[in-house]
Amino acid sequence: MFIINLNYIVPLEELDQHMADHVKYLRKYYDKNVFVASGRKVPRTGGVILALAGSVEEVEKIISEDPFHKHKLAEFTVTEFLTSQYHPALKDLLS
Repeated sequence: MFIINLNYIVPLEELDQHMADHVKYLRKYYDKNVFVASGRKVPRTGGVILALAGSVEEVEKIISEDPFHKHKLAEFTVTEFLTSQYHPALKDLLS
C-alpha cells in the first residue's frame, strides 16, 4: 500500500480551477480499485491518497496523470508501507 502526500504550491484559487478534473482523475482510480481513500489535509495545505499498487513506479505513473501534477499545482511524495493489520472489509482489495 502507498500513501501519496500532496502539498499545494499555488494559491487555492488556482488549484480550485482544476478541482473538477482532479476529482475525475480520482474517480478513475477508485473505479479501478487502486485508490482506497483520499481527502484534504486540515488546514487545507494539501491532500492524502491511500493507494494499492504493485510498485512505486506504478504509483508514479498514476500520479503523472493527476491534473495537480500536470499543471505543477502540488508537490507529491510517495511512502510505501506493508499492511500488517487492516479492516476486514479491505480483505478482497488487499488479496
